[in-house]
Amino acid sequence: MTSLFSRTLWALLSVVWLAGCAGQLAYRDGQALLEAGKIDEGLEKLKEAVDAAPENIRFRMTYIQAREKSLSAMIDRAELAWQAGKTREAEEIYRSILAIVPQHARARSGMAELAKAVRNAELMKKAEAALETGDSATAVHSVRTILTDSPMHGDALELRKRIEQTSRPPQSEPKLSAALKKPITIEFKDVPLKQVFEVISRTSGLNFVFDKEVKADQKATIFLRDSTIQDAVSLLLLTNQLEQRVLDKSSILIYPNTATKLREYQPLTVKSFFLSNADVKNAANTIKTIIKTKDVVIDERQNMLIIRDTPDAVRLAERLLALHDLPEPEVMLEVEILEIKRSRLLNLGIQWPDQLTLTPLAGQGGNVTLADLRNHSSSQIGAVLTPLTINAKKQDGEANILANPRIRVKNREAAKVLIGDRVPNITTTSTATGFVSEAVQYVDVGLKLDAQPTIFPDNEVSIKLSLEVSNIVNQIQTKSGTLSYQIGTRTASTVLRLKDGENQVLAGLINDEDRSAANKIPGLGDIPVLGRLFGSQRDEGQKTEIVLSITPRLIRNIQRPSFSDAEFDSGTEASVRLSGSEIGSTTSNPPQPPPSAPNPDRQPAAPTSTNAPAGGAQSANDASGRDVAPPVPRDDPGATLTKGNTSIEWSGPDKVRIGETFSLAISIQPGEAITGIPYAVGFDPKSLELISITSGEFLKQGGAVTHFSSRVERVGGQVFATETRPGGSAVHPGILATLSFKAISPAKASPIRIQALSPIGIGGRAIVPQSLPATTVSIGP
Repeated sequence: MTSLFSRTLWALLSVVWLAGCAGQLAYRDGQALLEAGKIDEGLEKLKEAVDAAPENIRFRMTYIQAREKSLSAMIDRAELAWQAGKTREAEEIYRSILAIVPQHARARSGMAELAKAVRNAELMKKAEAALETGDSATAVHSVRTILTDSPMHGDALELRKRIEQTSRPPQSEPKLSAALKKPITIEFKDVPLKQVFEVISRTSGLNFVFDKEVKADQKATIFLRDSTIQDAVSLLLLTNQLEQRVLDKSSILIYPNTATKLREYQPLTVKSFFLSNADVKNAANTIKTIIKTKDVVIDERQNMLIIRDTPDAVRLAERLLALHDLPEPEVMLEVEILEIKRSRLLNLGIQWPDQLTLTPLAGQGGNVTLADLRNHSSSQIGAVLTPLTINAKKQDGEANILANPRIRVKNREAAKVLIGDRVPNITTTSTATGFVSEAVQYVDVGLKLDAQPTIFPDNEVSIKLSLEVSNIVNQIQTKSGTLSYQIGTRTASTVLRLKDGENQVLAGLINDEDRSAANKIPGLGDIPVLGRLFGSQRDEGQKTEIVLSITPRLIRNIQRPSFSDAEFDSGTEASVRLSGSEIGSTTSNPPQPPPSAPNPDRQPAAPTSTNAPAGGAQSANDASGRDVAPPVPRDDPGATLTKGNTSIEWSGPDKVRIGETFSLAISIQPGEAITGIPYAVGFDPKSLELISITSGEFLKQGGAVTHFSSRVERVGGQVFATETRPGGSAVHPGILATLSFKAISPAKASPIRIQALSPIGIGGRAIVPQSLPATTVSIGP
């Protein structure tokens, strides 16, 4: 047994020794390959060394350091290739990085940015081609898609300016736009309003549908010559407190401009803004103040702003945030601080002995008496004479640079520089009882510079400067042994306004000292010139001046917006409306669907001319391809959808007990095919605790694989979720999501409401549901 144990032990030791030798050999080969510039081979060898000897810390640290250095160099190469337009080369480098470290954050982010850049390039080509063919709606939609992902995309911003300069805002339908531009001359005085619309209908071929609350006998007066249909309709609506909504390419709904009717008919859009530079709270205040939007949600963690308002208000918010979300200006301050110290020292002459000391030598017993002094001779008296010294010394001083920093600072932010020491100053406090305590306060000694720039659009920079140069002059020791310091200081504060690249020198902080000391024989030492032979004189002069040189260099300045961006129409106080967004001119999105099922009490459409197109829903085979019912997906050829009738419902218990866990389901009845849904749900965090949120089967119809993400803010009582279906679309009713709650405190009616929900249809079309319902849960003991 002992022999078997010995052989086993020796075998194990041999294996360990061989593994160590293999690891050491691989480690040496890896270092040699790295020194030769063969990074990939070197990393493979180092990885072999780590695998062979995992307990060797030196192998592991060398491998990690070499890998990180190699990855950093690869990232730099990829970014340079991307900047040079070599996207394929950059993508290959990123893929190589991910092959080494699959979860490398910068590489994954780089791949995502590359994909976005390629997508934006395709959208730019599409937008430019659409603009050349006169399809401004497609061009604007493509540009808006680009600017949503990349707000500072230069080519997209330029193309947007071209679109604004060459065309009016896009019309919802070409035929409707052409009808609105038809000339008209009408003169009516105190005639029924519907009669005026009937004349306009016969002239333009448009259909007008009236809400039941539009008064049939309402009188209207209008005199227009050589005007357009669009202006006529706009003036009639404005002067009669009415509003309109485009139903399709040839039909317009007229309804009273009241709060109730606006809530019923006005389509609402949910828009998320991810801000890059602006503060989300300030941006939200801007939206609430200018647009009067009430449904505004902010997410400080992601610097995100979500609004729910009419399409015109959302477009207005886009333009406002484009002006608000700009990068802050930055400036580089090139500072040079010099201490010009001029010193002179002249110590010249002969320092003669100026003192003779006679000392009687000690007598018997070391004491000297008067009798001893009478009997002392010259040999018994000691003499001490100060030495004779010849002084010949001259010194000159030179300038000394204290600091030469380069400070990069944002607009209206303070930059501080301290070069020196923090000297402890001890304060001793004693009480009547004898208790002694010491407190230490630190005093900054050296060079302190504070600079706060204010950048102006005309490439000028105002700089508030504060300079302090201090030094320890003397140390003072108190009776208790505590040291204190005497500090000499020179300070200067000013405000400058300089142009970009303009240099300014501040000088004049001067300290001038002259000292003179002489040691000479009286009388003889006062003889001019020759007096230096009978005495020594020290002349010392010291002059110190602080010089500050500062040069601002702008890195990024304030970009003045164009006239069209800085000033644009926004409608009236009661109705937010962009310029050109009257009848038929919405945003770049396709027109909103008509409201829910027609009301039988509504007035019939005004009669049209014989060549006018019939009002009503468009056929699925409409040649324009716009605002038509989407085709039924192949997986359900028998399905029929009623466009615009998407509805949401809650289901679950309405009474629970404290401590009980319950579930609520959100069901959706689609009015058209849906490919994705972002939504937000709010609840009372004082009475309810959200346990989980899970996606339902609605978007999973036909066995589709969906992408679901959610984020819960338990303190604020909100949950944000998004679910998308990459292929196909959902058409059958189903459960969108299930939320599990726990009742934590009693409440008569704890509200749970859908704060925002914006289904996405085919082609990215925004779908507006009929309503966003809420539910309540009663929580009892």
